[in-house]
Amino acid sequence: MAYAVKECFLTLQGEGVQSGRRAVFLRFAGCNLWSGREQDRAAAQCNFCDTDFVGTDGEGGGKFADADALADRVLQTWGNGAEDRLTVITGGEPMLQLDDELIDALHQRGFRVAVESNGTLPAVGGIDWLCVSPKAGTEVVQRSGDELKLVWPQQGIDLAELETWDFRNFLIQPMDCDARDDALDAAIELVMDRPRWRLSLQTHKIVGLA
Repeated sequence: MAYAVKECFLTLQGEGVQSGRRAVFLRFAGCNLWSGREQDRAAAQCNFCDTDFVGTDGEGGGKFADADALADRVLQTWGNGAEDRLTVITGGEPMLQLDDELIDALHQRGFRVAVESNGTLPAVGGIDWLCVSPKAGTEVVQRSGDELKLVWPQQGIDLAELETWDFRNFLIQPMDCDARDDALDAAIELVMDRPRWRLSLQTHKIVGLA
């Protein structure tokens, strides 16, 4: 299948358990919870997204005819070094486009494949690290993985239910919003009250990376 990619660039993973690792970020265009248009934000199922995933005009973005072409772009973006290759596939919602062929092509080029999803679509097989970030009011069908990363605060989230899901790591990340300080305070308070959770910060924003 063809793939629509918003951007593909080399950076450091800024969030979650793998924070600080060199990685190629592969951002697919499109999402099933928001069109990406500001006029639709208020009515969207996810109305606090801080990412531009519309179109294919970002750094390293474009339309790729097949899995080998896109995997070659990821390899080219990685540059030198054959060890510890990591690509983080995100969006939008990557499960709208991610398939077995692309994962196989990336594995053939020596990459570990990490994926960041909203969990409303089932994950394909072969993913090496799966992060799910649930959104209030949506039906999360992918209830297992390596990392559950909850943006906080969100009204309508049942923390006790989330804690029954099969994840190795439970992370709370303050929402990037106008009330950032309040969101950070709320996240810290939650972690202090529920020690199963750990605080995750968007370190790429703190240090000025994309």
